[in-house]
Amino acid sequence: MVGGGIFAVLGVAAEQAGGATPVAFAVAGAIAALTAYSYSKLSVRYPTAGGTVTFIDRVFGVEPLTGGVNIVLWAGYIAATGLYAAAFGHYAATLLPGDAETSALAFKSLAVLGVLVPWIINLANAGLIARTERAVVALKLTILLVVVAAGIPAATIDRLDPSSWSSPGAIVAAGMLIFVAYEGFELIANSSAEVRNPSHTLPRAYAWTIAIVVVLYVMISAVVVASLTPAEIRASADFALAEAASASLGGAGFTMVALSAVLATFSAINATLYGTARLSFTLATEGELPPEFQQREWNQPIGLHITAVLGVAIAVGLPLESISSLSSSIFLIVFGVVNLAAYRADHTTRVRRPISLAGFLGCVSSFVVLTAHNVRGDRQALVVLVALISSALVGETFVLRRRRQAQDDSTGS
Repeated sequence: MVGGGIFAVLGVAAEQAGGATPVAFAVAGAIAALTAYSYSKLSVRYPTAGGTVTFIDRVFGVEPLTGGVNIVLWAGYIAATGLYAAAFGHYAATLLPGDAETSALAFKSLAVLGVLVPWIINLANAGLIARTERAVVALKLTILLVVVAAGIPAATIDRLDPSSWSSPGAIVAAGMLIFVAYEGFELIANSSAEVRNPSHTLPRAYAWTIAIVVVLYVMISAVVVASLTPAEIRASADFALAEAASASLGGAGFTMVALSAVLATFSAINATLYGTARLSFTLATEGELPPEFQQREWNQPIGLHITAVLGVAIAVGLPLESISSLSSSIFLIVFGVVNLAAYRADHTTRVRRPISLAGFLGCVSSFVVLTAHNVRGDRQALVVLVALISSALVGETFVLRRRRQAQDDSTGS
């Protein structure tokens, strides 16, 4: 969860919510916590590497609507790849010599490079980064905690005063804009089949994961908002965490956080490319993508190459706020369906239905708030989202129709 998201979206939230940024992160964390409860129950009931795809298909069946949701999930990871690539480009550009104009020109090349190199790594040895992931996570957490510890004495607490808060609607919208920073918890489900004593371990894994990350994000966002003026946040929104580190630790702090962000987003891109290649393959085996997606090009599922190309296009074609909004909207849709699946699951799942219902309603209402925000100020993200959902539903209808026709022909023969 503490991957590239927090580096990418912190400035976006601070621009929207002002002194209430920690509240925005807490609101998003509450929705994530409700959803994690549903995931924990479904992970125990359906322990499989299929994760979200399996939950939706087992509860609702393989239909155009459920298949479309699963395709939208893939689109969410494509958007997340674009988000991490954009953050990689922005932070890497700050480490280059030159003025702001030079950094802006370098951004697109660096964003492309941020996807190209992990794509090559996945072609050559997909596990290369995965084997160092524990060290990368330890480094990220250490640097973030150093920033928090150093930032508290230098913080201007008045900047967190309620008088500096945005409106309640803007605070909730900001929380939903950065919801993508929490989405990684659902990947626990993909490892559920390998967990010993899953009924004991999985619920605790989800609970501790959410609790730790919410506390960490709230602390980080509080330090950032209390360290920078609103004007400084607007000027450095794409790399606000590094700018906040420089306020307490000087140039060394800026460089330390920027390097950590480059490493974190690079690792996140690699992991996302690896995961989406397998996701597209799983969808094809479930019959929700054409069988061609089970084929391999350059020894990898073709979903890997599609994710890389579209991720680059999103990174260089949309502003960071639009990418964050697009990613968060998609995961709110998917998580809403998963909460509904937990609510609808049979009694053996042992779900406390009011909690899953609250998660479903929370995701739906949050999506409505975010959509209203996009209608007012970010129609690019809304247009792309509508295009993605429409394409997924229409395409899935044709895929399943062709599959069922093939099955009928086979039965008839």
